[in-house]
Amino acid sequence: MIYLAFTAGLVLLIVGADLLVRGASRMALSFGISPLVVGLTVVALGTSAPEFAVSIRGALAGQADISLGNIVGSNILNILLILGVSALIVPLVVNRQIVRQEIPIMIGAALLLFGLSLDGQISTPEGVVLFGGLIAYLVTLYLQSRRRPAEELDLELPESSGWDRHWGVQIGLIAGGLGMLVLGAHWLVQAAVVFATWLGVSELVIGLTVVAVGTSLPEIATSIVAALRGQRDIAVGNIVGSNIFNILGVGGLTALVAPLPLPVSPALISFDMQVMLAASIACLPIMFSRHTISRWEGGVFLAYYCAYTAYLILNSAHHDALDEFALVMQTVFLPLTALTLAVVTWRELERRRHGILP
Repeated sequence: MIYLAFTAGLVLLIVGADLLVRGASRMALSFGISPLVVGLTVVALGTSAPEFAVSIRGALAGQADISLGNIVGSNILNILLILGVSALIVPLVVNRQIVRQEIPIMIGAALLLFGLSLDGQISTPEGVVLFGGLIAYLVTLYLQSRRRPAEELDLELPESSGWDRHWGVQIGLIAGGLGMLVLGAHWLVQAAVVFATWLGVSELVIGLTVVAVGTSLPEIATSIVAALRGQRDIAVGNIVGSNIFNILGVGGLTALVAPLPLPVSPALISFDMQVMLAASIACLPIMFSRHTISRWEGGVFLAYYCAYTAYLILNSAHHDALDEFALVMQTVFLPLTALTLAVVTWRELERRRHGILP
């Protein structure tokens, strides 16, 4: 029964998110809200809706490790796994606005979450700060869309088939999607806790891996399908926008609804949040270079996600090879990656200094 509950929870999260995006985007467009604002708010919210549902449910149930592990794990997975696989399919073109605005905001949000967590908890006032950051970001997008309507991105919204144009149907889709999200999150969190007990690993590891993969399925599907269809802006914008929503929206709202300050695991602070921060920062020089993510850069992202997952598994099992694995990562792979990023950035700056624009 527990396997059935886990599978049913995932299905409800995915279907519920799709219904929510369809209903909310149609309603927003019918009220004259621009496609740019709809895409970077409603669609980003829709793909982050499973994270919202699972993290809030975990906070209310007193399972903070699943809540925060889901947020951090989803952001790491979004960058390293989804962008990595998408770039391996086809080199990804990155919109200039994403490089100049959204990626710095994503890095700033990751830094903010890390800083607020250093005292071992995220309090209600700190949740207000996070959620207030999301409101400020949404207001900025709205004002920008009014000033620059001609620069709106070609965003992928659910196709209208006629039956979903009536406001009554749109409300029904939104309500049905929210109901599925709530029920799916309840089943998924319950199953995740049981799995953690069976496997003898912590709820944090389950949140960082199994739950993070499950709640990131909408982002996985959206970005990979967009890459296959040649809509490469969408593949990148979906990930960056979703990460901003995860940290500011999901993190902030989770801290607001939790009955007590949200405890932050020392392991999350000392390792996983730093991996999330490093992955976010690495996006800037990679996407700055010719505004593309090449196949080899996607391969690097994917390799690091495999290494990160391997570390979590070895650590949870207290394997003898853990120390050697960590030593190789710290002394070989991380310095080599930092050097590569520095060279890529320097070459791009030299190209631009000599007037060779991307």
